[in-house]
Amino acid sequence: MRTWARTGSGLVLGACTAAVHLLLALPVAAALLVPALRPVAESVVCRLAGLERRRIVVLLGGTGGRAEPPPARALRYLATRIPVGLLGGAVLTLLGIGLTFAATLLFSWVTQTPWVMEREAAVVVSGLLVAYYAVPGAVLLYLALAGAGGVARWERTLLGRLLAPSREEQLTRRVEELSRTRDAIVAAVDDERRRIERDLHDGVQQRLVALGMLLGRARRHPDRAAELVAQAHDEAQRTLVELRDVSWRVYPAALDTGGLAAALESVAERAPLPVRIHCDLPVEPPATVRAAAWFVISEAVTNAAKHSGALRVDVEVAMVDGRLRATVRDDGRGGADPAAGGLAGLARRVAAADGAFTVDSPAGGPTVVTAELPCA
Repeated sequence: MRTWARTGSGLVLGACTAAVHLLLALPVAAALLVPALRPVAESVVCRLAGLERRRIVVLLGGTGGRAEPPPARALRYLATRIPVGLLGGAVLTLLGIGLTFAATLLFSWVTQTPWVMEREAAVVVSGLLVAYYAVPGAVLLYLALAGAGGVARWERTLLGRLLAPSREEQLTRRVEELSRTRDAIVAAVDDERRRIERDLHDGVQQRLVALGMLLGRARRHPDRAAELVAQAHDEAQRTLVELRDVSWRVYPAALDTGGLAAALESVAERAPLPVRIHCDLPVEPPATVRAAAWFVISEAVTNAAKHSGALRVDVEVAMVDGRLRATVRDDGRGGADPAAGGLAGLARRVAAADGAFTVDSPAGGPTVVTAELPCA
């Protein structure tokens, strides 16, 4: 019922705008012929086409089209949809007349008062007369509703065909998207390389230097060799732990052996604050998607622990319409800047996988980081 009400509202509004566009057709055509008035006329045409697109999308369930189409395409669309809008108005008018006829007929039959449609003679409707009109009335009602639905589909079709980008525009847009994606991939790889180099330099390399110094002292001081070798052994153990941490941050082995849920459990175990993981996946996503999702979640949890002052982090991973959606929510102070280094790096990582990345972090919190990754 709500859908029919929305469709009826869309068709009524479409009939009104079609009538307005018909009245504006001649002035707009004249203005387009005058060079001084052409920019204003083109702006008006584009604005009207944008409003029509919004009407169809909101009320008639249409998709596609451009919010600001080129003037030539907008003009062609408006000229084409005028008869469609007027047809919708005619169908709704006939439907209204039929419903009025049926309502007065039933009212006269129920109240046994003269039928208002018969003004010359005081006719009281009988059950036989109601039955006489019932069958053709039901058929006409069906045809009117089918006609209204057909006009609504026609409106959606015109929107998709006349306001949608051309094949050349789609190819151009795709090339631009691929260029941005390539740049994002290069930037993400550079960020990853710098992060690995920093981890190795600040952690593993320093410990290896300390290990070499201890072994060198043991050679120079044989009398303290046992003590220094024991210290070197401890340093070697710490180096191995540090190296395992670095390799885990690069790509955890659990992603391949146990899947994304197992890898995320390791994120929760290593986090310095409580992390609740809810991973509901009917099937394991592709390896590239798993890796990107794990990296985003791991970095988002790390950022929350370091910068937000959060006491808890909730992670939810689910499959929605063929896309993996990962949401990381913390109860920190908020105010995170999406353009900052860490979050900007995550955005580039997601863009490299043709995904969508959003950050909602009002002052006072909470901060919600969402990444959507296509699995096809």
